[in-house]
Amino acid sequence: MEQIPETVPVGHSLDGHTRARLGRRAAETARRLAGQDIVAVALTWVDVSGITRTKTVPVERLEHAATWGVGMSPVFDVFLLDDSITSGKHIGGPAGDLRLHPDLDRLRILAALPGWAHAPALRYAQDGGVHPLDTRALLRRETERLAEGGWSVKAAVEIEWAVSKGGGDDFVAACRGPAYGMTRISELAAYLRDVLAALKETGVAVAQLHPEYAAGQYEVSVAAEDPVGAADTAVVVRETIRAVSMEHGLAASFSPKVEADSVGNGAHVHLSLWRENAGTGPVNAMAGGDGPCGMTAAGEAFAAGILRRIPALLAVGAPAVASYLRLVPSHWAGAFACWGPENREAALRFITGAEGEQSRAANLEVKCLDGAANPYLLLAALLAAGRDGLGADLRLPEPVEVDPASLAEEERAARGIEPLPASLAEAVEAFEADAVLRDALGEAVTDTVSAVRRGEIELLDGASPEEIAAVTRWRH
Repeated sequence: MEQIPETVPVGHSLDGHTRARLGRRAAETARRLAGQDIVAVALTWVDVSGITRTKTVPVERLEHAATWGVGMSPVFDVFLLDDSITSGKHIGGPAGDLRLHPDLDRLRILAALPGWAHAPALRYAQDGGVHPLDTRALLRRETERLAEGGWSVKAAVEIEWAVSKGGGDDFVAACRGPAYGMTRISELAAYLRDVLAALKETGVAVAQLHPEYAAGQYEVSVAAEDPVGAADTAVVVRETIRAVSMEHGLAASFSPKVEADSVGNGAHVHLSLWRENAGTGPVNAMAGGDGPCGMTAAGEAFAAGILRRIPALLAVGAPAVASYLRLVPSHWAGAFACWGPENREAALRFITGAEGEQSRAANLEVKCLDGAANPYLLLAALLAAGRDGLGADLRLPEPVEVDPASLAEEERAARGIEPLPASLAEAVEAFEADAVLRDALGEAVTDTVSAVRRGEIELLDGASPEEIAAVTRWRH
């Protein structure tokens, strides 16, 4: 899908001229969609709890939605995962309204939902100003801040999900073959074929799909793109998988912990830092340098900035109480704040790529993240952490090339290898104490994140692991 400039420049308010231009373009888009038998457009946003929510418009109302927006209560930003409502300093209660505008540059026809199209929502206040809790606008702003220094980032989100057969709230694995085994492809070949076909028809470039460790679990990897596009794609991939699963009489769970006694679903984020070179085009700062694993000084600084803030980043990247049932040592979840080349037990895995491909393929994989995260908020926080590392010219510590849990506690302490927060409460404390993230995300977002996290901690206080898994299983 060809990418064209954003509908509204980052941070700009909606004036009369912009509204008229949006309306004209939406009218043309609506005529094209109607000619393809599209009857409605789903405008989506992801709330602070990581749940994709929507308002939809008939295709003939797309022009009005693009010009004037669709009304929405700001209180959705303080919904908890069970749809109960908390409140923060900046949001809460029934009063107030904001407007959802479709981003026409990112509109896609949804192959898995015949007759439907999807457009991520741009959120504005009624006066036309950007809403302070629009995490998609926040991510756009972070990409612009990096661009001011001459940098861009390519990103992709891996999606893991578990497939259940039958109805009801329990999880019943839809296939039972060995971990990573071809048997699991054979068991659900028609289903997986339809997932891949629907993603391709929707315009998603799939890199690979494979069975994962747990029974019924799969993972799909997609091509890297700009960070906003990567977050948009993550939303579309999940909704496509969900729809295809339902069509096959199955159910898909993206929860960080589907069953208390099994491994969970991650949502690893891949990042690479790039700089435009007038002579050769974009150059990957994660390769071709004299730093560790061939990183340039800038690539190393970017990585070090993320590593330094990982405990605080968990409040947006592993944001559910259930996340900490998954984030345990020796489960490939990255439960220690360290980095290492191709180390799947490090929170930050450095991927070099095959020899001869490093200049294109070298990237960071942040492993301690899961599918309960709002991808826009998470990517914005990751970019902010990396940008701070660039500004401070940070350096990475020595790499860790073994499972950190296999080291004696004294050796881990001597090498500065700290375990990540063991609970959401610990992650929230680190987040609230992090001045860099607070400055980047803004007071309204940081306060609302804390309010929602503390609300969910209270909601599940005293619950058993089985109860936590059950409450979370079908929410994301």
